[in-house]
Amino acid sequence: MKRRISAILLTFLLALTLVQPAFATDPLAVVGETTILFTHDLHSHFLPQPTADGESGGYARLMTAITAEKEKHPDALLLDGGDFSIGSLIHTLTTTHAPELQLMGAMGYDATTIGNHEFDHEGKGFAKMLNAATESGNVLPPILEANYTVSADNPDRDYIQSALDNYGVAETMLIERGGVTYGIFGLMGVDAHECAPTSGFTLGDAVEAAQRCVAALEAQGAEFIICLSHAGTGPSLEVSEDEVLAEKVGGIDVILSGHTHTTLREPIVVNGTYIVSAGPYSENLGTITVERISDGSLRLKDYYLTPIDETLADDPAVFAEVERLKDLVGEEYLGRYGLTYDQVLTTSDFALKTPASGVQSGNNLGELVADAFLWAVEHMEADAPNVSTVSVTADGVLRANLAAGGITTSQAFDVLSMGVGSDGTSGFPLVAVYLTGKELKAAAEVDASVTPIMPAAQLYMGGICYKFNANRMFFNRVTKAQLLEPPFVNDFKGGGLEEIRDDRLYRVVTGMYSAQMLGTVKSKSMGLLSLEPKMADGTPVTDFNACILRDADGNEIKEWYALAAYLEHFGEDGIPAWYENANGDGRKGVSHGITLHSLFANLNWVTLVVYAVIILMMTLILTIIHIGHRIRRRKKK
Repeated sequence: MKRRISAILLTFLLALTLVQPAFATDPLAVVGETTILFTHDLHSHFLPQPTADGESGGYARLMTAITAEKEKHPDALLLDGGDFSIGSLIHTLTTTHAPELQLMGAMGYDATTIGNHEFDHEGKGFAKMLNAATESGNVLPPILEANYTVSADNPDRDYIQSALDNYGVAETMLIERGGVTYGIFGLMGVDAHECAPTSGFTLGDAVEAAQRCVAALEAQGAEFIICLSHAGTGPSLEVSEDEVLAEKVGGIDVILSGHTHTTLREPIVVNGTYIVSAGPYSENLGTITVERISDGSLRLKDYYLTPIDETLADDPAVFAEVERLKDLVGEEYLGRYGLTYDQVLTTSDFALKTPASGVQSGNNLGELVADAFLWAVEHMEADAPNVSTVSVTADGVLRANLAAGGITTSQAFDVLSMGVGSDGTSGFPLVAVYLTGKELKAAAEVDASVTPIMPAAQLYMGGICYKFNANRMFFNRVTKAQLLEPPFVNDFKGGGLEEIRDDRLYRVVTGMYSAQMLGTVKSKSMGLLSLEPKMADGTPVTDFNACILRDADGNEIKEWYALAAYLEHFGEDGIPAWYENANGDGRKGVSHGITLHSLFANLNWVTLVVYAVIILMMTLILTIIHIGHRIRRRKKK
C-alpha cells in the first residue's frame, strides 16, 4: 500500500514539473525579440565598386537586401553609424542637394548619426547639407548626436545651429515598433573628432553623454537601448573606444560601431552589450537578432552580414535615382573640367591598391598619386617656381583602389575624394609649402617611426628617395635620404641624386588636409620630430589658402583632378609597367636588418639618450645586485 502511494505521489510530482510553466516563470523563457539592420561608413558609395572578383556595394543592391530582410523581419529597425557622406563623385552635390540624406530617407532608415566626414566641407558645409535636405520636403532619416556641439567661438555658430534645429537633430529618440519601445542615441568618438580638424564643433565626454542618454531614455520607458557610435573598435582596449564605452556604461543593449571601417563577423560582447559592425562602403548589410530573456538579459539568436554584390538585383527606384544624380553631377560639377562621369581616362594591366594598414612598404597607388602631384606642378600650375620640389601623400587620404582595366573619371575621384577647397567646391586643393632639409628628413622619419602607431600617417613621396630600418630605434630609423633630380616623373632611372642640405628650404606639394596635419607631427612624436610649414621666404604658414596651387585661369588645382589629368595623359598606352611593382623604382627602401652595423650606425641624439638611460639603469641594477651580494657575504662571515 505504501509503495502504491509513493508511486502515485512521484507521478504527481513529475506531472507538476511538466506543467510548471503554466503557473511559474521560467528564468530562461524568451519574452521578446529584436532585429536590427545596420550600415555605417557608407561614404556616398551610391554605385558598385570593382573588386578582384566582381563588384561590391551600391545603394540599389543594398535596397534589395534591405527589402529581403524586412520581409523576414517586418518589425526590424534600419540604422546607420555615420560617415554617410564623402567618397564618390555624387557627394559633390552634398551641400546643394543632400543626396545621401534624401536617399537614406527613401530607403527607410530609422536613424543615423554624424561622422567626421560629414564635416569635410567644414561646419558650414554640414549646415548647408542639412538645409538642402530640409528644403527638399522629402522624408529624411532622424540624426542623433549627444556629445558633439557647435563651438562657442565658431563664427558660423548661429547659422549652423539654426540648420541643426530646423532639421531636428537631437540627442535621443524613441521608436515604437512591434510592441517594443526603443531608445536610440548617437555619439562622436575622440579619434573621429581629431579627424575633423575644421568641423568647428566641440567634443563632449562620450561616457558622460551616454550615461545621461541611457538614464533619460529609461525614464521615458525605453525597453531596448541602442547607441549609434562613430568611434569604432580596435585591436586593443586602449584604442577600442566602443569597447571602453560598453565597459563603463551599463544599460546599452547594442552599439552600432562606425568610423574604424571594421567588419565584425561576430559581435563583440562587453558588459552585456553587443557591439556590431558591417564594414564600410555598403559592402554588407548587417543583421542582428537578439532575444530578451525573462530574467532581463539578452541572448544572441542570429547575426550575419549580407554581401552587397553582383548576385543581388538592383532596386529599380533606387537605381533610377542614382542615374539621375550622375547626370546632375555632370551638369553641376564635372562640366568645368571638361570630363564626364564614366569617361575612360586610361587603362591599366594591373590593379593599384590602397595601402595595407600599418604595413611599412612601398605602394603603387600612393606613388602614382605622389607623381601626379609633381606632374601637376610641371604641367598645370601657373608660374611654378623653378626650385627643388617634393610631393607627399598619405595612407589616410587614399580612399579607393584602381582596378585593372579602364579607369574612369569617377574612379580617379574616388581615390582622392575628401574635402573642400576655398572655392567652396568638393575636393581638397593642392598646396605648396616649404620645409627645411632637416624637416624633409624628419618627414621620412615620420613614415618610418610614426606609422606603427598611426597607420594613416604612412607617407608616399615623389622627388625623393630614402631608406630606413624598421628594427632601429624609433625616430632614428632613416639611414639615408636624397632628392631625385629631374627628370623624375615617368623616368625615375634617368634622374640623378642630390644630397639634402639641412639648412636649405625645399618646396613640398601635397593636399590641403595633409598639409594641415603636418603640424600634428610634433604631438604624435612626443615632441621629438617637428614639421613647421613655411612660406617661400621662410616665415611660418598662417593661412593654407594662401598656398593653394592654381592654374592659368586662377582655378584651384584639386588633388583628384591632378590624378585624373595625369592618368589621362597616359592615353591609350596605359599606366606604365613600372607602377605594377610597388616601389619598383627604389624610392622607399625598407629593411629589417639586425646586424650591429645596421642597428647602431649613425645614431642621433634621441637614440644616444635612450641608450645612455638604458646603460645607466643596467649599471644601477648591477651595482645594487653587487652590493646585495656583498652584504649577504658579510652576514655569513
